[in-house]
Amino acid sequence: MSRRTTLLGVLALVAALATPAAARTKDPEPLPQRDTRLIAAAVDALPAQRSGTIDLYALGFAGDGSQDVFRNEITYFPQLMRQRLQARGVITLINHLDSVQPAPHPLATYENLQQALAGIAKRMDPDEDILLLYLTMHGTREHELAVYFPPFVEDALIPEDLRTVLDDAGIRHRVLVISACYSGGFIRELRDPDTLLITAARADRASFGCDSESNVTWFGRAWLVEGLNQENDLLQAYEYATRRVHAWEQAEKVEASFPQMAAGKRIRQRLRQWQAQSPLGEAVAYPYPIEDLDAKP
Repeated sequence: MSRRTTLLGVLALVAALATPAAARTKDPEPLPQRDTRLIAAAVDALPAQRSGTIDLYALGFAGDGSQDVFRNEITYFPQLMRQRLQARGVITLINHLDSVQPAPHPLATYENLQQALAGIAKRMDPDEDILLLYLTMHGTREHELAVYFPPFVEDALIPEDLRTVLDDAGIRHRVLVISACYSGGFIRELRDPDTLLITAARADRASFGCDSESNVTWFGRAWLVEGLNQENDLLQAYEYATRRVHAWEQAEKVEASFPQMAAGKRIRQRLRQWQAQSPLGEAVAYPYPIEDLDAKP
């Protein structure tokens, strides 16, 4: 990909500077090598799929490390997936300072996304089970998703990137949720009969709640935190989210984001079959303070 500029040369240096001097008695492990090891361990820990049962596997991707809000959503994601949606296994990739210092965690890069999807595909039955991929980050008018955490990585995901990594992994049944501005620009490339694609905004509109003061994006709150915890399925959660986002946008007098959904006929049926086998579990509280948008005049 022509715009991919991963700064491998500085990774070992920054990792070394973040490591106590007493521990720097040998060369530090380069972060790309560390991430490969961490993802392999996460894949090995995934329970294998159950033949004859439609299992859900989930992957969360916090692409922009410049703000806490994206990290917050993806640290919440695993418990929600396991407890509420009965996910068989969850992997997360997070661009944030925490990932390289107090809580070593694979970064959200194109290469790591590729490795994680390939690993999940080996644990699941790609023709039977379902993948839920949730991506949260900034997006551009040119329909690029920010994969940004300098000096570690300065990159962008475009629709063709996501199509390529998913197709290469061979995962057929897909639920793709993109919480980013202008994310509706991904629909044309990614829609097909086996895919449910949900985006926070139309191709020509921004979405909200991704500033440095926010602990959750508006769409992440509406679909991930509220919708999935209150509604009976993923599609109803989307309908709930659109109503909530619209109400907040009217109250704030901002241009409507118009969340989008493209649901293929076969994935609708697959999701009904999955939910019949896996009833929803208990709701999961969001661990970060949330602004009371409903209380605003």
